[in-house]
Amino acid sequence: MKYSLSEAAKATGKNKTTIQRAIKSGKISACKGDRGSYEIDPSELHRVFPLAAAQRDAQHPQSNDTQLSDVAFANNDLARVLELEKELAVARERASGLEAQKDQMADTICDLRKRLDSAEGRVTALLSDDRPKRNSWWPWPRS
Repeated sequence: MKYSLSEAAKATGKNKTTIQRAIKSGKISACKGDRGSYEIDPSELHRVFPLAAAQRDAQHPQSNDTQLSDVAFANNDLARVLELEKELAVARERASGLEAQKDQMADTICDLRKRLDSAEGRVTALLSDDRPKRNSWWPWPRS
């Protein structure tokens, strides 16, 4: 059974244009069928492009259950990392907001201390009135 161009692409995991370029350049021999489509011999195709399943198995020689559990753990770990990064960003934003609030409160305290010092000076000046007593123009003593 010979592959069509799309079947060859699925079998190898490559794009149809990649396989078509290989045919045109002579890397793969193929003949045209009755309808004008390519007919590619599987042995000829896999001489240049190995099977897609074989490539995956060579890269990941684990069973499907192990692969699925590894993917699930990786996804859980990735989700947890993303969640922690979001929490860290929120905590940093909150910390910067609290830092700004602390600076504003320190400025307010400094301003209030200056006002208190000037108010104390005025109160002291009013209580210790050292002006000479003025004699009244009224000749008789007040009762």
